Amino acid sequence: MAKKPIKKKTAGRIVLRAGEALVEAAPSWSAAEPEVVIGELDGPVGQAIATLVGDQTKGHSRVFAILNCDVQVRPITLMVSKVTVSNTRYTNILMGTVQAAIANGVLDAVRAGDIPKSKVNDLGIIVSVWLDPDVINTQVDFNVLFNTHRAATTRAIHKAMHFEPGIDWLLKNQDKITHCFHQMALDGQV
Repeated sequence: MAKKPIKKKTAGRIVLRAGEALVEAAPSWSAAEPEVVIGELDGPVGQAIATLVGDQTKGHSRVFAILNCDVQVRPITLMVSKVTVSNTRYTNILMGTVQAAIANGVLDAVRAGDIPKSKVNDLGIIVSVWLDPDVINTQVDFNVLFNTHRAATTRAIHKAMHFEPGIDWLLKNQDKITHCFHQMALDGQV
């Protein structure tokens, strides 16, 4: 008796997934803490992307993640800065090293299977980007900065697509975790 061919499972509809991650190297300016939402372009995420692109705000420009000029990644990925951008050096770093890192992180997530390759033209991603404002006042190792933002983007997408952390883990660990900036306040460092 012949075996039936195994049908590859196709991804169902992805309405909206959300995730975040923190990756940092030794220098404080290297911290990358993106927050992402992922969803179908014909749903709320697509609507948000269209609205954000068409409603630019001074100091918070929204740009697509690109590998280089004229090379946009798939899924369509929109970057939104968490920090008001008012400095040329900051803008160049954000729209250069960080933008390329995010684009590469998105492709890494596709390569890893976190984003189904069959869905890349149907999905959109919004990445809320943290870039430490201190990058304008310090000597930056752009390879370190690129690597942290790339890894953080990939990790945030993975967490979004796998619903991490899960509710059981959160409930079990709720009383064991203190927000780092709250702890700094408790310790008198704020």
